[in-house]
Parts: sequence; C-alpha cells; structure tokens
Amino acid sequence: MAAYVGTYERLGSGDQDRDHRRFEQIIGNSPALESAYREIAELKDKLAQEKLYLEEEIRAAADFEGIVGQSSALRQVLQLVETVATSDSTVLLLGETGTGKELFARAIHDRSRRKDRALVKLNCAAIPTGLLESELFGHERGAFTGAVSQKIGRLELADQGTLLLDEVGDIPLELQPKLLRVLQEREFERLGSTRTQRVDVRVVAATHRNLQEMIVEKQFRSDLYYRLNVFPISIPSLRERPEDIPLLVRHFVRQTARRMNKAIDTIPCETMDVLKQYQWPGNIRELENLIERAVILSSGQVLRVPLRDLHTHIAPGHNSERSQTMEEVERKHILTTLKETRWILSGPEGAATRLGLNRSTLYFRMKKLGIVRPWPWRRREP
Repeated sequence: MAAYVGTYERLGSGDQDRDHRRFEQIIGNSPALESAYREIAELKDKLAQEKLYLEEEIRAAADFEGIVGQSSALRQVLQLVETVATSDSTVLLLGETGTGKELFARAIHDRSRRKDRALVKLNCAAIPTGLLESELFGHERGAFTGAVSQKIGRLELADQGTLLLDEVGDIPLELQPKLLRVLQEREFERLGSTRTQRVDVRVVAATHRNLQEMIVEKQFRSDLYYRLNVFPISIPSLRERPEDIPLLVRHFVRQTARRMNKAIDTIPCETMDVLKQYQWPGNIRELENLIERAVILSSGQVLRVPLRDLHTHIAPGHNSERSQTMEEVERKHILTTLKETRWILSGPEGAATRLGLNRSTLYFRMKKLGIVRPWPWRRREP
C-alpha cells in the first residue's frame, strides 16, 4: 500500500482526478486493504469517542481541583459553591477542623470574577493577638516598638481579589469592630495612621467554632456575625460522607506514592473496611496523614496501613456483613503479612518491617491476638 501511496503523491495535478479513481479501484479490488481501511475508520471513531470521554473526565476533575468525592453531601456543598461564587457576597464556611475549608475557599475564588487577582489567606488563630491587627490592616513606620518600616496589611494585598479569614472565631473582641467596618464600608486605617484606605475585596471567612454560642458568651459580636453570615456553607465531616473514603484513600495513595517514587497498587479489603468504619475526628487531614505514614511503611505493592493507630473512634452498630472488631481486623492484617513474608519476622523483608513495628512489638501483638506459627505438618493455617 505504501508503494501505491508514493506513486499517488508523485502524480501530476492534471491527472489527479483520473488517478484518484484508479487508486480507489485498486483499494476496492483488494479485500485485505478494504478490511484494513474499515478497521482504521472504526479505530478513528473509537479514539474520537474516547477523547470526548477523557475530556469530560478532565473537565470533571478540573471543576473542583483537590476536592475529591461523589457523595450527595459533598455534591450539595459544591452546588452552593457554584451558586455563590459569581457574586461578591461574603461567604462563611462552617465545619470541623480538617474538612478542607481552604479548598472550598479556593474553589469560590477560582469561579469568581476576581479569579485573576490574588487569594490572600490569614489564619486568625495562628498569629499572636498583638500582631494580628498589623497583619490584617498593616502599620506605619514607628506605629509601635519594632515597627521600623511601613507594612502593607493582608486587606490591601487582597484589593480587587479575595481575602480568606481562616478561624475567624479567634479574632479578639477589640479588633472585631474594625473588621465590621471593612465589611460595611470597605475602608480602614493602618495601625499608626489617620489616613483612610479603601479596598474592593471579597471576604470568605471560615471557622470550626460555633459563633452563635460565642455571641451568647459575649466572645463574638452579633453584628459582625450577621455581616459574615450572608451566605453560610456547612462543610460535611468525613464521617458524614463515608462513601467518599475509598476515593480519598486511592487519591492520597497515588499522590503520595508518586511523590515518594513508590509503586502501590493494592489496598486490602479488610483495611478499607476499617477506614470506612473509623469516625475520623481529624477528618480529611487525619486520613491524608495516615495514608502518608502507610505509604512510607509499605515496602511492596500492597498498602500497609498502621491500623493500631485507629484503636478508638470506630463507628458503633455498623451493619456491614464484613463488620469486625478491631482485634479481628488486626489479626487478619498481621496474618496476611506473615504469610506473604513466609513467617519471617525481622529483617528488611520481614513482617515487622512491612507492618512498621519492631520485632518485639510484633511478637507481643501476635501473642495477644493468638497468632501461632503453624507446624510444618499442619496444612490448615490459623
């Protein structure tokens, strides 16, 4: 076929129509070539369909980069994010520590008209009270001892963009009226200055605290709360979206293994069952940290999760047929590892290394769980 094609490409322009018909006759008279042509056409259609599918997958993944999950609880929150993002309204993100409130703030910013400007973050709990005012509003030279030069505050840095006030419930009472003024009038003064600054900034606030209780306890101003609470979004805890746990586990395993140049492609079913039953008081941050430890401890292609770190906070009354006590799961986990290592306890390829334990700890756990190495003549393993 290559010879015919070469001949066709060298033909003169005046004979192209005639030779094109001749070429089609040659193709048509060859069943093998006709079959190949048909197969190529089918493959082309298939590739086009796959390309469309992959583009949809890429778009879906890019829609909320870093936010992994398909649960109804998560989808409801993402709908709210889409709804409010295009406005300039203040958003209050509520949820437990570790639920990923910063990711949702980023998603709101990236879908707003301010996406080409900065998203400036300020963690109100991480900065000492005496420095928080300066960090937020800025200061002039000589405003206080140690102020040797002018400082631009986070509010000015976020002008035309978005300001994320993380842990807003930790702002001290004396600073709350100044923040309220920014939300109402879009103006403030730097510390040590009488010159009024104006800003055009969209505020997204986040907290794990109950601000309404803080109002009752006189720790938070009610007028500031109402200004922040224009569009509240409650981020679900991980235990409210257990169906997302397998997706998150696989996501963190791929992410961490790639970073550590490891190849991990198997997660034991009993391990995943325990992760789904666990209550996750630290939410997604706790899960991510556990998976990182697991990847470090895994020497082969099977993920070895240190289940002993999850001895508490198991969901009661779990109705799954595979529901087991922690001791049963740990016993299965250790037995599986022992079988894979042919009951070698120590050494770089031994069970203790794979489980992230020292040899004496593994021996103690085996004794406690009733794990005994089978005699050579025993065919049935415990």
